[in-house]
Amino acid sequence: MAAEREARRLLSTSSSRRCCPTPLLLLLLLPRLLLSGAAAVRSGSPPQSAGASVRTFTPFYFLVEPVDTLSVRGSSVILNCSAYSEPAPKIEWKKDGTFLNLVSDDRRQLLPDGSLFISNVVHSKHNKPDEGFYQCVATVDNLGTIVSRTAKLTVAGLPRFTSQPEPSSSVYAGNSAILNCEVNADLIPFVRWEQNRQPLLLDDRIVKLPSGTLVISNVTEGDGGLYRCIVESGGPPKYSDEAELKVLQGPEEIPNLVFLMRPSSVIRVTGQSAVLPCVASGLPSPVIRWMKNEEVLDTESSERLVLLAGGSLEITDITEDDAGTYFCIADNGNKTIEAQAELTVQAPPEFLKQPANIYAHESMDIVFECEVTGKPTPTVKWVKNGDVVIPSDYFKIVKEHNLQVLGLVKSDEGFYQCIAENDVGNAQAGAQLIILEHDVAIPTLPPTSLTSATTDHLAPATTGPLPSAPRDVVASLVSTRFIKLTWRTPASDPHGDNLTYSVFYTKEGIARERVENTSQPGEMQVTIQNLMPATVYIFKVMAQNKHGSGESSAPLRVETQPEVQLPGPAPNIRAHATSPTSITVTWETPLSGNGEIQNYKLYYMEKGTDKEQDVDVSSHSYTINGLKKYTEYSFRVVAYNKHGPGVSTQDVAVRTLSDVPSAAPQNLSLEVRNSKSIVIHWQPPSAATQNGQIIGYKIRYRKASRKSDVTETLVTGTQLSQLIEGLDRGTEYNFRVAALTVNGTGPATDWLSAETFESDLDESRVPEVPSSLHVRPLVTSIVVSWTPPENQNIVVRGYAIGYGIGSPHAQTIKVDYKQRYYTIENLDPSSHYVITLKAFNNVGEGIPLYESAVTRPHTVPDPTPMMPPVGVQASILSHDTIRITWADNSLPKHQKITDSRYYTVRWKTNIPANTKYKTANATTLSYLVTGLKPNTLYEFSVMVTKGRRSSTWSMTAHGATFELVPTSPPKDVTVVSKEGKPRTIIVNWQPPSEANGKITGYIIYYSTDVNAEIHDWVIEPVVGNRLTHQIQELTLDTPYYFKIQARNSKGMGPMSEAVQFRTPKALGSAGKGSRLPDLGSDYKPPMSGSNSPHGSPTSPLDSNMLLVIIVSVGVITIVVVVIIAVFCTRRTTSHQKKKRAACKSVNGSHKYKGNCKDVKPPDLWIHHERLELKPIDKSPDPNPVMTDTPIPRNSQDITPVDNSMDSNIHQRRNSYRGLESEDSMSTLAGRRGMRPKMMMPFDSQPPQQSVRNTPSTDTMPASSSQTCCTDHQDPEGATSSSYLASSQEEDSGQSLPTAHVRPSHPLKSFAVPAIPPPGPPIYDPALPSTPLLSQQALNHHIHSVKTASIGTLGRSRPPMPVVVPSAPEVQETTRMLEDSESSYEPDELTKEMAHLEGLMKDLNAITTA
Repeated sequence: MAAEREARRLLSTSSSRRCCPTPLLLLLLLPRLLLSGAAAVRSGSPPQSAGASVRTFTPFYFLVEPVDTLSVRGSSVILNCSAYSEPAPKIEWKKDGTFLNLVSDDRRQLLPDGSLFISNVVHSKHNKPDEGFYQCVATVDNLGTIVSRTAKLTVAGLPRFTSQPEPSSSVYAGNSAILNCEVNADLIPFVRWEQNRQPLLLDDRIVKLPSGTLVISNVTEGDGGLYRCIVESGGPPKYSDEAELKVLQGPEEIPNLVFLMRPSSVIRVTGQSAVLPCVASGLPSPVIRWMKNEEVLDTESSERLVLLAGGSLEITDITEDDAGTYFCIADNGNKTIEAQAELTVQAPPEFLKQPANIYAHESMDIVFECEVTGKPTPTVKWVKNGDVVIPSDYFKIVKEHNLQVLGLVKSDEGFYQCIAENDVGNAQAGAQLIILEHDVAIPTLPPTSLTSATTDHLAPATTGPLPSAPRDVVASLVSTRFIKLTWRTPASDPHGDNLTYSVFYTKEGIARERVENTSQPGEMQVTIQNLMPATVYIFKVMAQNKHGSGESSAPLRVETQPEVQLPGPAPNIRAHATSPTSITVTWETPLSGNGEIQNYKLYYMEKGTDKEQDVDVSSHSYTINGLKKYTEYSFRVVAYNKHGPGVSTQDVAVRTLSDVPSAAPQNLSLEVRNSKSIVIHWQPPSAATQNGQIIGYKIRYRKASRKSDVTETLVTGTQLSQLIEGLDRGTEYNFRVAALTVNGTGPATDWLSAETFESDLDESRVPEVPSSLHVRPLVTSIVVSWTPPENQNIVVRGYAIGYGIGSPHAQTIKVDYKQRYYTIENLDPSSHYVITLKAFNNVGEGIPLYESAVTRPHTVPDPTPMMPPVGVQASILSHDTIRITWADNSLPKHQKITDSRYYTVRWKTNIPANTKYKTANATTLSYLVTGLKPNTLYEFSVMVTKGRRSSTWSMTAHGATFELVPTSPPKDVTVVSKEGKPRTIIVNWQPPSEANGKITGYIIYYSTDVNAEIHDWVIEPVVGNRLTHQIQELTLDTPYYFKIQARNSKGMGPMSEAVQFRTPKALGSAGKGSRLPDLGSDYKPPMSGSNSPHGSPTSPLDSNMLLVIIVSVGVITIVVVVIIAVFCTRRTTSHQKKKRAACKSVNGSHKYKGNCKDVKPPDLWIHHERLELKPIDKSPDPNPVMTDTPIPRNSQDITPVDNSMDSNIHQRRNSYRGLESEDSMSTLAGRRGMRPKMMMPFDSQPPQQSVRNTPSTDTMPASSSQTCCTDHQDPEGATSSSYLASSQEEDSGQSLPTAHVRPSHPLKSFAVPAIPPPGPPIYDPALPSTPLLSQQALNHHIHSVKTASIGTLGRSRPPMPVVVPSAPEVQETTRMLEDSESSYEPDELTKEMAHLEGLMKDLNAITTA
């Protein structure tokens, strides 16, 4: 939709501009429209925006559903229905499951809101076209269909009386009368009564029951008359027979109390009302009351229970709690009678849990949950897009009401509805299923409706390598209904510890596919269950890692085993105990053995446990020994034939025989009552050692003296204490107890002693306070010690110790009266406890003694540190990722982690000042550190933690990330004018803040048009360790724009923002053909902005001064021409000899082929790439400050180059590209396309130009003579010259030396050229002259202007004025001059130069005067 909206917007924009959409615009929009349409087709919905990869659930539901309706013949009926969706749904109607054709139906009409209107309802005995069940169906194209609840339309039939009032009846005054009038149930609402042919008004005394019967209570004389009931159902009314009611006065005999109408059982639906009729007659008049389930009903205070006339009970707004048995009791004082009726309450279906919307992928298993209640219990059916879902192998009803869909396919998408129905109503609830593409993650956490077999699909995937297909997929076990698959890890991940696997399987020939996932990572087997016997299945296995699902294995075809005939259950299985530790089990041969029985397997299990054991048996009986005594066991038997195990028998249970107890009673204690009695207390042995039912205990006691007799007492039953009386005063006795079973006496306890009192102490009062109390606090315990009360005449049964933090009442412990100390355990450290001690006896507790103590602080010894990880290694993966691996010596040799230890990796940049670490935890022996900075050295260390134990940090490992292209431009770019040289500027900058590697060079772009294409800008290459650069020969009073781009070994970074700089204006007007030279060091640029435009005079000159300047310029020009002519015509024999010698030297050192006769005049057409790229890689100065590389300055000085140059340009380009070195910046040229070459032909004639306000070009005749002279290098250019010379020496044989001269000397245009060494004749020596352009300046000597022609293949550009690059070195230049045929003696040249310098000094003196 977003693509369509964008297309409409662009098309409407083009239309508003009154132009047709261009083909280019349509071509750009076509892919977006195609992609949007394709997405719409895949999703089954209208095209969505490009960013929306997950479709949202569409609200689609009923606002109003039809309800059950009662109508009469000839009337009109509206069945309401309205559904909500965007877009609006299409509404249709079904009657009795069949769609209605409403187009051709005259009586049925579909209203705008979706409701169904039926006019003139038709109903007769044999024709009932309108009565039935109606259902509303709403459909949205490309989305789905939903159906409403079913509504029943009932049409009342013709009136028929099932009972009529009796023709004549009488009633005594004050009693109740009943007039029956029962019609068919549909017409009950249309029944009314008349008295004496007049409508009868109903009130509290006269009521009409739901059946139509009229009840009149407390009858008076006015109630007598003729009565009839009338049924009005739309047609002519139907009258019943008339009945006469007579009112009688005092009877002769007192009538008995009887029921005129008994309550009858009724069935009602929750929310409805029910009337339980009950009318009694008798004298005196009876009183009616009601009871429910033996509970009297209060009809006066209840809002829902109403006692109607005559005594009937009305219950409104019925709930399920109202169901039960109701009793109507009539009492007149003389007699009481009662009748009962049952009220049954039904409830329509109601959803406890409705289906929820589900996202899923194909091949998944899902479950729509639907929990419903109602009375009677509702039946549930499922509907998909309006069609009933028929249960099959892939659509199953599970847990009574839930719908399970196995192996989803795309066609399963849509709306599913759970429809619940019982006798009193129906209801529906729906949910939407959306099936996403496999590469789209499910947007939420696994909902409960997804089965456990498919929840692994829900993890969102990240980008990264995916696993290959699992290897060697085989079916290791094939049965009738299950198959076990095993496989090996993918080749892409041999370890596969973190891989999970999904097994996709389907029946052969069936398109629907299912999936089963492994239970844990690294598991390489799965068992597929619930298969069909003798069926072919196709299996594929797919591995998943954190990035997503990988390749699928080749399909594996497996056929399950056919169902075989297995044995039936063994009959007559019996078990009986043969001893306390053995049980014998017997059985018979199965009736349906289905072949020879090979053996039996006997399974047995102790009751209360879930561990079943088995034993193989070849006969029909077996005795199991070694069982526990008096323990219940269960047994079952399974018969085996050649096909396998058969059907198991039912379990039989039996208990082993009892035995004597195997342990003594527990917790034996003695209590001295007085001087002649002691009470013994004990607990029974543990249940596992009783070995039977304890039937009693045997107590044995004796005096502590050695030769005393032992007395024995028997205690029966479950008694756990015994009073021993008749003992001697002040005598010590020993006691022991043993338990008894029917099998005998078990072991006895150890002897326990107690001493009777010397005299009977007082126990009529509580003990006195203990005489002392001492506490000794520890960390988590307090030792309490005390002494008994000073008054020893009062019985002390024991001591009660109370303690707690701040209060002694939190806990209480009682100890024996003989005890004098106790240790209170499990206390909190560093806590203040209050302790009390009280002596007690049978009367009560005595006065407490208080003490307080503070527990000691908790000091935890430091756990023994673990061994730190070893062998930490850092493996560099990319510019921002390093993998850290290590080994753990505390692990086994296979380095498998089986406990809960984890590792902490920390890292930081390897800068001493940086102390801030970043950390991450890992549970494996490696960790992938991401988000690092490029070209940065990091240090890493690892520590291991297990519980409270940790190791120290391991030894550090270092790793430097790879370089990356600069991601930020050079910063702080500034442009300033060089002092004294207004046509020279200095560009300064700082390295990029995100260099991401060592900067190997910069490129300065500048142009006078900030909007020009980048390949039209002039470029200046600068070596990487320089941060400033000079650019000369700029046009005055012209705005320039500068950009800088940095480069490292990975490539070029982004360009900086354009910086504007306007060169200063000219200081004065110059004559024709003059230009502004660079001034000396004394020149100061103007501080104000009052400079006049370029070429305009800045101050009036005296006419005489102008004349002197013109004459001086003319004289100098003549002198220069003469000197050049002399230089070009003189040759000597000695020079020729030197030339031949030098030629041999050059051929030997530079390996050039050919002879000296092949030497061509200097070709000063300079490659633009050489000028741009050569200075980047080499630098003679380790800390240079500034470089000067004069190259073309503006595009206004350009004139076209004729075709004769084009061929030379192509030849030079091909030759040059073949000689490029790896260090050159040919990659830059390749990135921009073919960069233009810079060609600088020099003409010996000075250009002529008229004085104008703006720069212009004047052509001059072409010269056929070759120039042999170039500019002389000034000292200012020494740096660049030496730098280029060193570069050319290193690249000798690969590139030609390039001159590099900066014209700062007034006469540098007359310098002798440097002739390149002879090489292959790839240039045309007859270069045509190119018209040059001169710039206007002050009245100084005219400088010759060097021009460069910049052009690309197929296109020519005008030449631009440049300065010739500097010569390689002075020595090399001298050698070249000696090799030239036009060389001269240095002394002669020196003399001529000195003469010219003198003339210039004279000229300067004249101008300054």
